[in-house]
Amino acid sequence: MRFSRPLLFLTACFLWHAGTTAAHDIPRDVTVHLFVKPAGDRLQLLVRVPLKTIRDLDFPERAGGYLDVEKLAPLLGDATKVWVADFIEIHEGETRLPKPRLAATQVSLESDRSFTSFERALAHVTGPRLSNSSNVVWNQVMLDMLLEYPIQSDRSRFSIRPGLERVAARVVTVLGHLTPGGAVRSYEFVGDPGIVPLDPRWHQAALRFVKLGFFHILDGTDHLLFLFCLVIPLRRLRPLILVVTAFTVAHSFTLIASAYEVAPDALWFPPLIETLIAASIVYMALENIAGTNRRGRWIIAFGFGLVHGFGFSFALRETLQFAGSHLLSSLLAFNIGVELGQLLVLILLIPTLGALFRFVVAERMGTIILSALVAHTGWHWMLERGTVLGQFPPPAFDAAFLAAAMRWLMVILILAGVIGIVFRLLRKRSGGSSESKEEGVGAQLDSSTGL
Repeated sequence: MRFSRPLLFLTACFLWHAGTTAAHDIPRDVTVHLFVKPAGDRLQLLVRVPLKTIRDLDFPERAGGYLDVEKLAPLLGDATKVWVADFIEIHEGETRLPKPRLAATQVSLESDRSFTSFERALAHVTGPRLSNSSNVVWNQVMLDMLLEYPIQSDRSRFSIRPGLERVAARVVTVLGHLTPGGAVRSYEFVGDPGIVPLDPRWHQAALRFVKLGFFHILDGTDHLLFLFCLVIPLRRLRPLILVVTAFTVAHSFTLIASAYEVAPDALWFPPLIETLIAASIVYMALENIAGTNRRGRWIIAFGFGLVHGFGFSFALRETLQFAGSHLLSSLLAFNIGVELGQLLVLILLIPTLGALFRFVVAERMGTIILSALVAHTGWHWMLERGTVLGQFPPPAFDAAFLAAAMRWLMVILILAGVIGIVFRLLRKRSGGSSESKEEGVGAQLDSSTGL
């Protein structure tokens, strides 16, 4: 019995603490709005977060449980500093700016639409406060603030790390950057994006997209399975380079075309591409099982590469915003990253398959077994994605659709023809050089034997 009272006391404390913190649980899904504007010797940062993300503050209430805005106002300075300002990083060049000055705070209704532009948001935050007679509760209002940073020049290169991913389980940040020239660049990202250059140089954008392409190909199971199907029967360097190069050129072409909004933007198009990617895996696996002629495999790789390029473009839709004004160089950098990832996969895959076929199973039997497993996986993906595709109405085969299809077909045929001519010239040159070497060796043998 002597331990029962302390145990009851601890249990009561736990239940009381759980009850008091239930009202300030971490929100599940919130959207944060930011506006950044450098002007003269200061940088203005407008921030809007839901008030419910401030979790260590007891919100004063009036009768009826409504928020007491007047009593809340003096508390917002410290709450803003602790939960928002101290976590935002802004860099001018390589220098991190000091802690900002809190110029204004404002409590707003959820229905307020002032953060659609910098000017409206600034006028709202610095304007009259919300009336204390407004019947609102603490988890149904927004907290707006104006932060000011000292800077050397508004023409400097700025970057930001919002650091607000901790205010909720899932945080979507909508960021607007107003340049001194009047242009507005918009960004939207989920969670922690790291340090985001607001006006990136070409090499900054290129480095980001090289990394993105490298890790995208390593995370893309469907692209890796297609590459695996290409490698299984072609483990020698020369024919493999021909096939992989055709695949690379094709997906680079459609990726760049999609980034410049040449591809269809209909809702049925992404599930169609995903279904075709799965079908390409099934086809290549079945071709490996059948053991058909491998000489024309580069043509098949080129055709499916066009499809996979559209798949790459879907992954880039939310990331192209970080390219700034360097769209083309960022796309090329992404392709370089993809090729580096493919090269790493090939370096690991070719010797592994060689050892497998040499010490474990015969090459033909191993090719059939591995390809059958891949075909099984791709078949299920194709059926699942085809079901999703079937939920969309088919495209209208009108004159505009047929004209666009004909343009794409002509461009693809011309591109395939050019690549075919280049490959044939390279093959003839390599063949001619090998013949000349054989003739030289033969002449040396004849002279040495006296024939």
